[in-house]
Amino acid sequence: MSSPSHPYPADKVTWVKAPARSAEGDNKPVAETVAKILAEVKAKGDAAVRHYSKEFDKAELGAFEVSKEGREAAVARLDPQTRKDTEFAIANVRRFAEAQLATILPLEVEPLPGVYMGHRVIPIERVGCYVPGGRFPLLSAPIMTIVPAKVAGVDEVIACLPPNAHEAMVAGCHLSGADRIFRIGGAQAIAAMAYGTETVPAVMKIMGPGNAFVNEAKRQVFGTVGIDQLAGPSEIYILADATGDAEMIATDLLAQAEHDVRTRVGLITTHRPLAEAVKAEVEKQLKGLSTAHVAAPAWADYGEIAVCADEAAMIAYSDFIAAEHLQVHTADPHAFAKRLRNYGSLFIGELASVVYSDKCSGTNHTLPTMAAGRYTGGLWVGAYVKIATHQWLDERGVNAVAPPAARQAASEGLEGHRRAAQLRLDRMQKR
Repeated sequence: MSSPSHPYPADKVTWVKAPARSAEGDNKPVAETVAKILAEVKAKGDAAVRHYSKEFDKAELGAFEVSKEGREAAVARLDPQTRKDTEFAIANVRRFAEAQLATILPLEVEPLPGVYMGHRVIPIERVGCYVPGGRFPLLSAPIMTIVPAKVAGVDEVIACLPPNAHEAMVAGCHLSGADRIFRIGGAQAIAAMAYGTETVPAVMKIMGPGNAFVNEAKRQVFGTVGIDQLAGPSEIYILADATGDAEMIATDLLAQAEHDVRTRVGLITTHRPLAEAVKAEVEKQLKGLSTAHVAAPAWADYGEIAVCADEAAMIAYSDFIAAEHLQVHTADPHAFAKRLRNYGSLFIGELASVVYSDKCSGTNHTLPTMAAGRYTGGLWVGAYVKIATHQWLDERGVNAVAPPAARQAASEGLEGHRRAAQLRLDRMQKR
């Protein structure tokens, strides 16, 4: 019998390449440092933000906020084709978010005669979008957090990005619709948005991925504000049978591996010859990859190739991993995809590369990592609205619910509850 920590048939899974390190175990303790930063920013506001920006980002800024002129200048300096591509991505993300929002409807029902219930779909008043600087200028990053916020109807979107982030990222924030943009990064940016400073307004919810310090800061401020999720280093797993293309699989694995030296990449297959071929192809492609200084350590430390005895074992192991990005390269990918349960976002068939979603196809690339796909999906327009319920009753409703409510309150020993339930009924009966 499988242990609770391994709910897949372990006797049916072997490894051509096992991860050399544990991504979970390599999360270095940053809680104390982050707690100190949060406390300082909460107490000292802009002064603390300025101090930590100098300490961590080596940036001495006179003003944190990017001016209207600065925003427009950043857009003007964008390469024309880069701007067109950015606007293409914005349009696609907006279209998909609008389609998603159309599925979230207000509700009015009368479940009992005289008892009326419903809910409203209410946009959050102000949200903060953290835009990571990253190793490269990730032009899609602001699009994924800011555009859905504007589609949802959020009143004010605050964007924060590291002082040393590429200027094109400022342009991306502007084109995506950010109301205000601040050159603040790291845990101090999360603190500023959570608590507010003299310059940065406090937000109600914080969105967006970041490094270990950003994630820990989001974890610690949760409760004071809402957060979308805790997103760690990127992940990609590919499910393939004997029809899999080794070159294509290796290429897609390395495309994600170049994100970060801690990226998790893996192949789960029922075909050992394919497993061996992919392993060889990855090593071959690394020799000519300009980003191999990042991708090679990720592959060496966290790369995985698992061979499963059958499709059922492959699905069970995949659902256990619950990968952030999950590609399906099988003979009948659509039928196979319907059998999968745990993942951040699914890419069905060889033509659907994670890279398309990462950049511009329209689904959000802010997704759950570290097995969080077992209980949640990725960032979407619904994260920017609240579903708030309401009810009202007429006399028929009071006659229906007051007696059982009063009896239940009495049985629980809650006399105040019983009186409140009974009062309206008594007054109605005296008329």
